[in-house]
Amino acid sequence: MARLYTRKGDRGETSLLGGRRVTKDDPRVEAYGSVDEVCAFVGAARAEALEARFEEEGPREFLIAVLDRCQDALMRLCAQVASPDGRAPVEVADADVDEVERAIDRAQADVEPLDRFVLPGGTRLEASLHVARTVCRRAERRVVALRDGSLDAGARYLNRLSDLLFALARLAVTAQGGRDRLWEP
Repeated sequence: MARLYTRKGDRGETSLLGGRRVTKDDPRVEAYGSVDEVCAFVGAARAEALEARFEEEGPREFLIAVLDRCQDALMRLCAQVASPDGRAPVEVADADVDEVERAIDRAQADVEPLDRFVLPGGTRLEASLHVARTVCRRAERRVVALRDGSLDAGARYLNRLSDLLFALARLAVTAQGGRDRLWEP
């Protein structure tokens, strides 16, 4: 790319993969933009993990490795959603969903069971993972709203990813020597 700016979007349009022009408020643009936001917030959480103090290094290494794999899958999903037919050279598949489920199981093995809702804000890392989780839920809603069957695995991925981000938030606060902030109604 010779220049970062092209001026092609100045009139409120953008291109999907393959070149088809659509308005910037097209539901597909909204959906891939939301997936892109998740990727950015996962990256912010990763940066927090690099700077956070942990009682042991194992959880940091696990968190960073998992978040790296999540960003890769989110980039693939972005490409898939940005394609007019929901097909791209690289896609999110059921194997990605399975990988997320394994990571959830591993993260949950090191935390206490819950019987109440959690309030984010125990640590910066934990809070950033919760922000990523809520943005992920929004992206899931945007992808589901497309009603594109070729994106079913991507929708399942986002559904599990939000659960994973919750589990990682709980693991992070525990690994940093803290405790969940439980909501007391």
